[in-house]
Amino acid sequence: MTKSFAGVRALRGVDLEVRPGEVHCILGQNGAGKSTLIKVLAGVHRPDDGEISWLGASVEIPNPESAIELGIATMYQELDVVDGLTIAENIFLGHELARGGFTKRSEAAKQTRELLRRLGHPGLSPHTEVGSLSAANKQIVSMARALSHDIKLIIMDEPSAVLDTEEVKNLFHVVKELTSEGIAVVYITHRLEEIRQIGDRITVLKDGRTTAVGLPVSETPTSELIRLMTGREIANVFPPAVPVPGDAPTVLDVRGLGVTGLFDDVSFTVRAGEVVGLAGLVGSGRSEILETVYGARRATSGSVAVGGKTLRRGSVVHAVRAGVGLSPEERKSQGLVLDEPIFVNVTLSSMSRFAKAGFLDERSERRITREQIDALELRPADPDRPAMTLSGGNQQKILLARWLVHGTRVLLLDEPTRGVDVGARAEIYTLIRRLAAAGNAVVIVSSEIEEVLGLADTVLVIAEGRVLQTLPASQIDEHGVLDLVMKGTAA
Repeated sequence: MTKSFAGVRALRGVDLEVRPGEVHCILGQNGAGKSTLIKVLAGVHRPDDGEISWLGASVEIPNPESAIELGIATMYQELDVVDGLTIAENIFLGHELARGGFTKRSEAAKQTRELLRRLGHPGLSPHTEVGSLSAANKQIVSMARALSHDIKLIIMDEPSAVLDTEEVKNLFHVVKELTSEGIAVVYITHRLEEIRQIGDRITVLKDGRTTAVGLPVSETPTSELIRLMTGREIANVFPPAVPVPGDAPTVLDVRGLGVTGLFDDVSFTVRAGEVVGLAGLVGSGRSEILETVYGARRATSGSVAVGGKTLRRGSVVHAVRAGVGLSPEERKSQGLVLDEPIFVNVTLSSMSRFAKAGFLDERSERRITREQIDALELRPADPDRPAMTLSGGNQQKILLARWLVHGTRVLLLDEPTRGVDVGARAEIYTLIRRLAAAGNAVVIVSSEIEEVLGLADTVLVIAEGRVLQTLPASQIDEHGVLDLVMKGTAA
């Protein structure tokens, strides 16, 4: 399969073979061609050359409707649900159950309940508006929509990215049920440990080419997968921690912070050069804590101080002026202006610095951005490149560059490596350590407990909006965190 866009070759002869009833994992760094490949299979893009053989016959897939008719359904990484519609309306959107021009709402609700039960979520109501759901439950709705068709192949693009540990277990259970019925699953993930749990075979992409096709999961070591993806060996993914000096000053001081109905009595400090991690399940209040420290949510109790000065509650402007910067969980919708070039995104929080007589000095903006591009090894190294065209790892670097330009003292990082490939992850981990070593205070939230423990000096274990325990990262492991979380949730 080959495919080019405006002279840029996204696919350079990709091969893929999927068998009935198997979980076929596709690995590759951002920009390797994974998204283009699945969009060809989904009928979104038409290939320039190559052949698709479906159930032994050569076929063309000119549009998404044709893919569905063949029995190919796709779940995209970016949630494709419509917030203003109910769960049932989302599931049957485009293939509504109707008779005589009237929608059969009761039948749609009945089938929706059955699909949700099949997915392990019988408690969700078909009549609930999707906009009120968590990201994890929106993912369930997207999966139910795919299963509402008579499918033989389902393509899942990073399906676990917004799921907590228990949700991932449920996802794997559903996948195993599907494959037991003979349905094939193409599973795309950056989490190599997931492949060991769910995958049968692996195809690896690099720079639009296949470097391996159909490798047996049980016979392929992780080091070989990383080499096939990156072309190099990557060892010691988490860089060694730099000890925080005993006399390091406190930069961030959070005392008794709470937001009614979300979390309560959260207290912690972060010293210059320290990384503090918030560990817990999705929905535990981790992200809401960061948003409240940043001023995006108004605290109902407690205080936040930076450098000894208390911040005004619910004021992002006051927090940013004090040196607080947030890289949000949903970087594309909450952190970046995707249509704008890199330099605009980098200087967005420092516009007054580049304003002269009411006009922005774009030459200075580009110069400062080029300095950050070089320092962070952001690729492609073009300040005028639209942010939407960059890989997930490089988009994350844009957000880091924004706060470095602003002179931020406190970095709040929410899921900094979500959707980022293994090579870019190693780079981002190194950057976080480098920023801390330069005297910044860093607070990190991640659904991957291993990531929190690998980066943080101090860990807060959180469940249901409460801090269960605060301790050095060296004194707890992943099993210990989960044990505390489960006990805290049960309580």
